[in-house]
Amino acid sequence: MNQVDYLRISLIDRCNFRCLYCMPEGAELNYILKQQLLTDQELLTLIQEVFIPVGFTRFRLTGGEPLLRPGVVELVKKIAHLPQTQDLAMTTNGFLLAPIAKNLYDAGLRRINISLDSLDSDTFEQIIGKNGRGRWQQVWEGIQAAYNVGFDPLKLNVVVIPGVNDHEVLDLAALTIDKNWHVRFIEFMPIGNGELFGDRGWISSADLRDRIRQRWGLTESQVRGNGPADVFQIPGAKGTLGFISQMSECFCDRCNRVRLSADGWLRPCLLNETGQIDLKSCLRAGVSTAQLQEQVKQLLAIKSEINFKQRDSGTVGSYTRTMSQIGG
Repeated sequence: MNQVDYLRISLIDRCNFRCLYCMPEGAELNYILKQQLLTDQELLTLIQEVFIPVGFTRFRLTGGEPLLRPGVVELVKKIAHLPQTQDLAMTTNGFLLAPIAKNLYDAGLRRINISLDSLDSDTFEQIIGKNGRGRWQQVWEGIQAAYNVGFDPLKLNVVVIPGVNDHEVLDLAALTIDKNWHVRFIEFMPIGNGELFGDRGWISSADLRDRIRQRWGLTESQVRGNGPADVFQIPGAKGTLGFISQMSECFCDRCNRVRLSADGWLRPCLLNETGQIDLKSCLRAGVSTAQLQEQVKQLLAIKSEINFKQRDSGTVGSYTRTMSQIGG
């Protein structure tokens, strides 16, 4: 396996969207109470005194929707200015981004991923669920603001859903031609809502690449990211196309990350609940950060077994948390 040096940090489990693939429609989600969330100081303590000493240097802030976290700009600044931080990124739905894009950039955030599952406002509203009307334009303004501020790379995440937005693949891919934008097509993962799209809720990356190749041609890109995406480029395009193929093409052997939930659970694998550690409860119970380092080291030592592509999910029946609650 790759060295595990990348921590995805969920700042909050709440979101102002309710996307079909992230929050099961009709399900009542039990949101984490404020006092159960990691405080800013607890999070910084874990980063500085537990994760950095065992080799973590790359951090991504996720949610829910991370921009709903109070004081998020100041928290970004504190993490970005740690001397050991080599990379700090954020994944957001972009709805609240436009007014604070510059503040985030000035605080030290340099890379940002924005979810954009459709260029059609009606389809977009269908995907993001209730209360979605009129939100596409505000997300688009957030994307433009991030681009104008100077975020590079600016990545757009697209979860491709058959019969919903798969007819837009070429239009979304075309966004990379004239701008240095990086569009990433993601296969839907049945986390917490496996019945949502029946037997086949995803379209393979190979299929998407074939469609794009037939339209423009497609070459492997010289640009490589830190994550699991296979990166390609339309000939002559300024940006790139990434394909994250967790359903059709297992990439467990390339995994370099673990996930920290908003309430302090460290999860070694998105698709496996084995071996999770409740770091928040340990910290509040007075367990030393040196002891927590040892627990994290032990978890990293078994991560290659947990990540085996034929792995069990580590759960009985369905996953205990949805994608939004994990911080995927």
